[in-house]
Amino acid sequence: QVQLVESGGGLVQAGGSLRLSCAGSGSIFSINTMGWYRQAPGKQRESVATITSSGSTNYADSVKGRFTISRDKTKNTVYLQMNSLKPEDTALYYCNRVYGNFKWGQGTQVTVSS
Repeated sequence: QVQLVESGGGLVQAGGSLRLSCAGSGSIFSINTMGWYRQAPGKQRESVATITSSGSTNYADSVKGRFTISRDKTKNTVYLQMNSLKPEDTALYYCNRVYGNFKWGQGTQVTVSS
């Protein structure tokens, strides 16, 4: 069973930055398209950014130009660099495989104060 562990969240003021990390067991990240997702209270989970095994990336319009997804295959880790954070970015952030989700991890909370 693949385990996903997200970390790096926290409380930050608007305009600040955070870097999220997602570590997984095995070499799953090197062969799968991985994504970051978020879920705000009372809202559905949404895709934020994805990265393919070859490094191609895609972003939700709401974060384009502010967030950057990357991966380190040697460390089986996917990152999400978040800059110019806004209060509306407040959510629980998760990572997972895009095509055929693994069991969801606990996520990491990001709270942006105005």
